[in-house]
Amino acid sequence: MSVRVLIADDQALFREAIAALLARDQRLEVTASVDSGDAAIEYLRAHPVDVVLMDIRMPGTDGIAATREVLRLRPRLRVLVLTTFDLDEYVYAAVREGASGFLTKDATPEALADAVVAVAAGEAVMSSSATRALLGFVREGAPATDATDALAVLSPREQEIARLLATGVANDDIARRLFLSENTVKTHVKAVLSKLGLPDRIHVVIWAYEHGVLRPRG
Repeated sequence: MSVRVLIADDQALFREAIAALLARDQRLEVTASVDSGDAAIEYLRAHPVDVVLMDIRMPGTDGIAATREVLRLRPRLRVLVLTTFDLDEYVYAAVREGASGFLTKDATPEALADAVVAVAAGEAVMSSSATRALLGFVREGAPATDATDALAVLSPREQEIARLLATGVANDDIARRLFLSENTVKTHVKAVLSKLGLPDRIHVVIWAYEHGVLRPRG
């Protein structure tokens, strides 16, 4: 079954180009393209979609507010942010609202198609450099809270893995550090996400700092 994609961007030529590129990939089906966050919300009230490619800066309801609303309407939906710039406060805000990652608009067609498929499968899409930048944004606003209650729902092993996920460590590296197989790590990661009610590993980063599991340095 193809991944159903909605494109939301206020630039008509960009929307048409992206739609044409994605239509070449048999894994994907572009169901519609719209020019605003408001139009995306209205479309999703009546049509099933798996992934929204969401521009941030749009007139009316911007991509941040639209991300929040479409995920309220359809919690299982995945949002992939498209932006002209690398990670900034706007993209960070969209991730906090539930977006599963972002790509810059100069990404190759192959990278974009692969990212849509990955996001639809429940993965997060963000480069290692962007993950480090995200950590910087989160640290700045991290509260000084006690992590005991936040971690209580996790087993000791899951707590270890949650801490490593929050610092951007990949599954293969977690496996090496904890002397586990990658399949075992994947099972633990799924359990962590399920117990914390988080969609993907990007949101573990935000959760960890907001709940005092990791502390800002300096």
